[in-house]
Amino acid sequence: MSGTVIVGVDGSDTSFKAAARAATIAAGLGASLSVVTAHAKDNTEVVRIGSDTWILDDAEQAKKLAEKTAVKLRELVPGAAIDSVAVKGKPQDALVGEASRTGAQLIVVGNVGMSGLGRVLGSVASSVAHSAPCDVYIVKTA
Repeated sequence: MSGTVIVGVDGSDTSFKAAARAATIAAGLGASLSVVTAHAKDNTEVVRIGSDTWILDDAEQAKKLAEKTAVKLRELVPGAAIDSVAVKGKPQDALVGEASRTGAQLIVVGNVGMSGLGRVLGSVASSVAHSAPCDVYIVKTA
């Protein structure tokens, strides 16, 4: 399979675990990996809902975070085709939108927030799984 795999990162250890799995999957499939970071405003805001924590940065900080993660992933999976992008919007909307825009074949997300109160209120993984235009792979990260 050639094509694109999308993964979202927010700077947390759990999102890096999902990104590392995504890089391995993309390389194994001969696909490129797009590391996506969401931003909502021109400032930094930390949002906590249940057990979910989202860090929403302005566009420049979000792009720096995505590229920093992409650099680490290139070291982890040499030869992998990895790019980075910052997208304005909620994390789940950014991932689904970027997958639609690029015609991605797979979105990889972590499972944070899929149990306890997060399951009732919703999680990024759950939202993506319900509205993605492609397959979704949920990585056990927590």
